[in-house]
Amino acid sequence: MAKAKGYAVFVSDRGAIAEPYQAALRQAGIEFEAGQHSPDRILAADEVVKSPGIPEKAEIVQQVRAQGIPIISEIELAARYTKARIVAITGTNGKTTTTLLVYHLLKSAGFKVGLAGNVGHSFAELVITDDFDWYVLEISSFQLDDAYQFHPQIAVLLNITPDHLDRYQYQMAPYIAAKFRLVQQATDSDLLIWYAQDPVLRQAMAQRPIGGQQLPITDDLFGQATLAVRWAGQLLAFDRLPLLGQHNQINMSAAILAALAAGATAAQIQAALPAFVNAPHRLQKVHEVNGITFINDSKATNVDAAYYALGAFTSPLVWIAGGTDKGNDYGLLSDLVAKHVKALVCMGKDNGKIAEFFRPLVAQVADTHSVQEAVATAYGWASPGDVVLLSPACASFDLFKNYEDRGQQFAAECQKINT
Repeated sequence: MAKAKGYAVFVSDRGAIAEPYQAALRQAGIEFEAGQHSPDRILAADEVVKSPGIPEKAEIVQQVRAQGIPIISEIELAARYTKARIVAITGTNGKTTTTLLVYHLLKSAGFKVGLAGNVGHSFAELVITDDFDWYVLEISSFQLDDAYQFHPQIAVLLNITPDHLDRYQYQMAPYIAAKFRLVQQATDSDLLIWYAQDPVLRQAMAQRPIGGQQLPITDDLFGQATLAVRWAGQLLAFDRLPLLGQHNQINMSAAILAALAAGATAAQIQAALPAFVNAPHRLQKVHEVNGITFINDSKATNVDAAYYALGAFTSPLVWIAGGTDKGNDYGLLSDLVAKHVKALVCMGKDNGKIAEFFRPLVAQVADTHSVQEAVATAYGWASPGDVVLLSPACASFDLFKNYEDRGQQFAAECQKINT
């Protein structure tokens, strides 16, 4: 996009650049380097667009900062060049689900809408042609770290719980501050939709002046099969909901309010809701055999996400959990585990911490070190009417490439089980 808008562009990647991307750079006439950063080229820039995956402590970033060269995110750059209006969603958990649902609702209502950010396309890539009236963006804290003037017309803040703290000096305050950069430039006509019963969000909101209008979400309008939202002085009820669990009641409420704010009608939203299919690895049913249901929630890489998953079911649970522990405090899960979990299958290289914590609360606890062993153990302990739930509460990197790989392997293993 920068090249298309008239910038002289140089791309530097300390890692490898895959051949298809190299070919695209050559075709666009963009100079690049791979396997290194050349300070003489980078420090000659007027502005640096940093990949969100590069931490602030990286040597080249420190050199750029020392030279006083502005560093921005791709989101910040792209937002300068769009005429479209923006819905932007952030939060520790639920970002992807909510973003996809807003996109689905607007697209189903006939809006000319693009999907970008952490899901879908690159925002900057779409802005080259800028053919949309609305963009729906999933935004991470890493992208917001280098955003300054970016302000969506509709902002959504879902929740803030400890995650990625290694990028924020292992402190919550800078992580919270990063999330709130979403609304740092809010104008009087902008709207913030936020979950008012998240304690961290509530406290942070009280400590900050936030411009524009606000629409808080509260639990009192949630039901088992329906939910309602307050909009324009009315109470609007919706049924035939596509997602399970209280956390998804929050996500669906936020998405519905965002769609209403963008101009979709309640009738259009109700018509579109039942057809929504979430991204994989988020409370995804992957198999059912002999009355046992297998659910893939591999995206639950932290305790808060697992909390919502465990609370989404009334059936007895055989819970598969574990992986790379990120300093987890499992205390949040104790009551739910004691109430709903009949057996725990730990799946990881080192299951000591999670097994020790939950052993007093669960009748059966297994120590497994592969997805094959974990699924076989869980199936052996499950009875008709039970749910086998993969909701790890941990990162995946001890046994898998990422949470997607973990979820795919789990689903494949479950589907091998026949009646």
